[in-house]
Amino acid sequence: MTDEILTAASAGLGHITLNRPQALHALNTQMCAAMIDALQRWRDDASIHAILLDHAPGTRGFCAGGDIRMIAESGAGDGKAARAFFFTEYRLNHLLFHYPKPIVALIDGVTMGGGVGISMPARFRIATENTTYAMPETGIGLFPDVGGGWYLPRKPGEIGMWLALTGARLKSADCLIAGIATHYMPTEILAAARAQIAGAAQTHDAQRALESGLEALSESAGAPRELTPENIERINRIFALDGVEQIFVALERDPSDWAKAQLATLQTKSPQTLKVTFRQLREGAEMASFEDEMRQEYRIAARVSARHDFQEGVRAVVIDKDNKPAWNPATLDAVTDALLDEIFAPLPQGEEWSPL
Repeated sequence: MTDEILTAASAGLGHITLNRPQALHALNTQMCAAMIDALQRWRDDASIHAILLDHAPGTRGFCAGGDIRMIAESGAGDGKAARAFFFTEYRLNHLLFHYPKPIVALIDGVTMGGGVGISMPARFRIATENTTYAMPETGIGLFPDVGGGWYLPRKPGEIGMWLALTGARLKSADCLIAGIATHYMPTEILAAARAQIAGAAQTHDAQRALESGLEALSESAGAPRELTPENIERINRIFALDGVEQIFVALERDPSDWAKAQLATLQTKSPQTLKVTFRQLREGAEMASFEDEMRQEYRIAARVSARHDFQEGVRAVVIDKDNKPAWNPATLDAVTDALLDEIFAPLPQGEEWSPL
């Protein structure tokens, strides 16, 4: 166990608190393993009726992602630690996805990458005025994993593809529209929400009690910043096209300031990652099960974490912070179908991901 994950069980409620504030609660292998251990204990405990997932108070992040620096350092070597992290994290994601008891995630603050992976399976996802959501992986040469290939293409229209390729950041009103959050509550009433959650957990139909209680507390998050009707129309038209190159061309032809901003953002991203992400989401939309999706994402992660663009992206964004990555391949045209096939191919026997 690790003190970076705090667990408690009382009066019907299993409570998991992320407690790595110096890293905005970014996940590491030990944290994922500790959450798995607690969730497995409570799954078969008839006295536990609901789960609450939150972060330690006093910090501005729910969960900023995964331990990117460790993954990059490992990927530059033998990759064993990076693969062990992804293997364990994806088992946690799968366990949460199929968890038989209602989960409430308080996504109060930065919720990115790995934080999205542990909150999206929750039946109830409560955003606040502090919530900032993003899947920013294309900017560091990775890809939107932790189930992104399952969740993102199942969002309304093409919002998921837009989020995945651009790494756009959303606040609470946009999170509600995109189906990322189920409820909005200002932080001043979170104490009341916690009390309601605790009370619901003491009932034998905790899900129904949570549904009615949280709905009664939920408030309007105001007007969206990004997902206005006009922008949604553009997203659904442009990001439904048949390839990343076609999306670039459509944005170039669109005279709006919004399109110019999206194009400028996409031009900073790893061409390899843009094409990996596009294929991931298109194939993920057709996946028969979440298990199949996670198996595919593990194949991608095992390979991409060792490739140049991830190493360079972490250097440029996390280590040197010059924000000037030198991507290789440098253009979309140079990212061949053969390269993508190599990244997506099954792993050797005995190396594939498997659920718990």
